[in-house]
Amino acid sequence: MGRLLPRVLCCVVALLLLVSPAQAVLNDDNYDGNIYALYAGNGSLVPPANTLEDTLADQRTAVIVYYLDDSAVSKRFAPVVSELQRLWGRSIDLLPLTIDPLQGRQPTGAADPASYWRGQIPQVVVIDPKGEVVFDQEGQVSLGSINDAISRATGLPAPELPAINQEGSFNEVNIEVTTR
Repeated sequence: MGRLLPRVLCCVVALLLLVSPAQAVLNDDNYDGNIYALYAGNGSLVPPANTLEDTLADQRTAVIVYYLDDSAVSKRFAPVVSELQRLWGRSIDLLPLTIDPLQGRQPTGAADPASYWRGQIPQVVVIDPKGEVVFDQEGQVSLGSINDAISRATGLPAPELPAINQEGSFNEVNIEVTTR
């Protein structure tokens, strides 16, 4: 028993030394986990609370955000999506949707998110309560542009916008979003 304990301890120490710490990197296309929890400090965004079908049936404003968890551009855009939730709350149905299940399949109609996705990420689509697309843009869309489109779709005044640094760490983004 006296010789077994040092060997077991040696193996445990060796295993601990081989394990590298987890690192999430904003500017790479590696999968780090839920980008909204990691880079926007808001894991409540996914899965969305509603489906597009329910939103359209309830005649509510839908804001669809197409993204991938393993995309640097989606990671940098995550704080904007989180800020939309903070600004608009329950006035809209915010639907961040990963494009993995949409790839390679045919859309089935207006209530199908695949009907609006054009093949690029991030992509933001705002659909008014009548089911009309009032905004559809790809890339690092400005928070102001989306905010204005949501205001047009809902008929509500656009809230005042904070500045967001999409190149900073998520802690820096959280500080900027919550202190302004």
